[in-house]
Amino acid sequence: MHSRLKWSVCLLGVAALFVAADIPARAQDQEHVVSLSELKKDAARAAETRQANEEAVRTLLSSEPGQKALQSARLDYRKVDKAVGRLSDEDLAKLAERSRQAQADFAAGRISDRDMLWIILVALVIVLLAVAVR
Repeated sequence: MHSRLKWSVCLLGVAALFVAADIPARAQDQEHVVSLSELKKDAARAAETRQANEEAVRTLLSSEPGQKALQSARLDYRKVDKAVGRLSDEDLAKLAERSRQAQADFAAGRISDRDMLWIILVALVIVLLAVAVR
């Protein structure tokens, strides 16, 4: 009888291992709180937002007043352009919003060419400082 008891305990232990091994597999079958497709959409949205923000800053810097500001500051557009790409998402978003606002104000005639140059020069300083600090 004693060996039969040992054998039963051993079988129960093996059965418990199979049950325990099945628990993580069933947990993976359950739906995650955030689906993989939602994560991909969020990542794509973030990339699109960053691209749009970079484009807003680059549009301002490549405009005629932007080119004048770069020349007066003796800065190479390619270096500044590269620096824009290295800005943090937060810094880039702030600068893009300011760039869009400056372009809208300039187009509406609310600011002069000279004011636009100053705005662009300040934007250039922000870009260069943000990259230098990183």
